[in-house]
Amino acid sequence: MRAAELREPGRPPAVTDREEPVCGPGEVLIEVLAAPITPLDLLCATGTSYFGRPATPYVPGVQGVGSVGDRTVWFATPAGMTPGDGSMAERAVARAEDVVALPEGADPVAVAALGLSAVAAHMALTWRGGLVPGERVIVLGAGGVVGEAAVRLARAAGARRVVAGARSPAARARARWAGADAVVALDTDDVAVLAERFTEAADGPVDLVLDPLFGAPAAAAARALCRGGRLVNLGGAAGGTSPLDSATLRSKSLRVLGYTNNELTARQRAEAITEIARRAAEGHLSVTHETAPLSDATRAWQRQGEGAASGRIVLLP
Repeated sequence: MRAAELREPGRPPAVTDREEPVCGPGEVLIEVLAAPITPLDLLCATGTSYFGRPATPYVPGVQGVGSVGDRTVWFATPAGMTPGDGSMAERAVARAEDVVALPEGADPVAVAALGLSAVAAHMALTWRGGLVPGERVIVLGAGGVVGEAAVRLARAAGARRVVAGARSPAARARARWAGADAVVALDTDDVAVLAERFTEAADGPVDLVLDPLFGAPAAAAARALCRGGRLVNLGGAAGGTSPLDSATLRSKSLRVLGYTNNELTARQRAEAITEIARRAAEGHLSVTHETAPLSDATRAWQRQGEGAASGRIVLLP
């Protein structure tokens, strides 16, 4: 079968012929329909992540959408995190508990593009962030897949006002397209300047900040929070540390919460994927993405890593 094979950490995968995967106990054989290139795939492939250097060669792809018989399914793999192969191939295997049947009408490409990024946005807003209708929300990094999905999900959850923060003009345009009421340019690391922009854009005290960036944007957005407001951090794209000052935290009795998909149980993740797929099938949830054939996986991988793609690239075997 054809597959993308990563042979050396730090280099893109090459498309090659590999032997057919064989199911072990408790595993399922899947005909792959769509395999997204995600930030986690790129991180694991560097060999410098907290998972350590991956065992090579391996097929990357920590998630995908495929078919098992007449069912369309979403599935997860530990590719790059532990020895074994992932979704960027014509066929893949996954543990039965990591396979989720999708609702009728779910588009494989749309679900693959959303995937665990949309799960993170959904669960960080609701389960971790406790969003309730009528609240004001700031979504940082709103031009990325997590942020773009979060803007739509916050709106669907009944947020009174959704303010998006994004760095590039293209990212800000995606945030507007996703339905943000106001968009703040994150084109400076001056916390005071950004805080003033957020406060003006929010048109009132903010209840919840969804933060995949940290760094200066998180510190600035925190200043716009109301007393008892919540900031949920699920990434550090803008920096591993943040100049979030003690006075802001204490004067407003703020709550700063961490989030990771790794904390979810298999049942929670399955329920979240099902909800994401249902919303996508109904036309209520989507993110910017493009497709590429599996045969072009090397170039697609490079473009995704360079930030040259229009959103997330989904490989089609």
